[in-house]
Amino acid sequence: MLRRFSTLMLLSIVLPLLLACSGQAATPESPTSESTPNPALNIVASTSWVGAFAKLAGATNITVIAPSTVQHPPDYDPKPADLQAIATADYVLLAGFEGFAARMQEAVGGDSDKVITVATENSVEAIHKEVTRLADIFGTQEVAATNLATFESEYAEMAKDLQTRLQGQSAVVVNQLFVTPWVFFAGFTPAGMYGPMPMTPEELQTLTALQPTVIFENAHMPAGQALAEATGATVIPIINFPDERLDLLTVAAANAQAITTALTGR
Repeated sequence: MLRRFSTLMLLSIVLPLLLACSGQAATPESPTSESTPNPALNIVASTSWVGAFAKLAGATNITVIAPSTVQHPPDYDPKPADLQAIATADYVLLAGFEGFAARMQEAVGGDSDKVITVATENSVEAIHKEVTRLADIFGTQEVAATNLATFESEYAEMAKDLQTRLQGQSAVVVNQLFVTPWVFFAGFTPAGMYGPMPMTPEELQTLTALQPTVIFENAHMPAGQALAEATGATVIPIINFPDERLDLLTVAAANAQAITTALTGR
């Protein structure tokens, strides 16, 4: 009995040393670098505006239905081939006001859970809220947090620089509803708004009475020409949809330049 006990004691000491020398761990295996990461989600976005929100949220594989070169992408008439990508999409993103939104939903079939409606508005608050929500769905919270920090810092710098260049400028601003955030971006406060429906004679009369000196016009769906003619106000075309790079900072830069040129001549 004593000999058996001594043998067991010896094994209890020697065996872990042998395993350690051979590179075998006595603890449960942990994931190795050879484990295959989850593939990037396949995202289909109705427009570049919606796609830009998905990109900020951390999506890397994004297909956009409406070309960014169309003046008003929501009015695009997609071909059947344009909608084929929806069949293999993990998520389908749209704003809901696209003329082809119903066709996108039909292409999804019965899997309505993968359709996400994105509230498109180019204010920092709205972007942060929607991008964070998308990241929670995609599982890309860390990437989204980093992207948002960079975006918000650079956006704030652009706004500060623009407002510095506009110091001393006084303006009575009237704007199309969907470009309202850009009025605040420039440091102004809207005196009145119009749209998205065509301006009625009563609205034209009311806005003319405000004696606007500047009109922030929606370049994608302009409707303020009658007001400009009635008041002689300076019209500044403002964009919301980014190009194929899906970068909202390029939208901010373009609008900052358009505002600067219109109001300072530089």
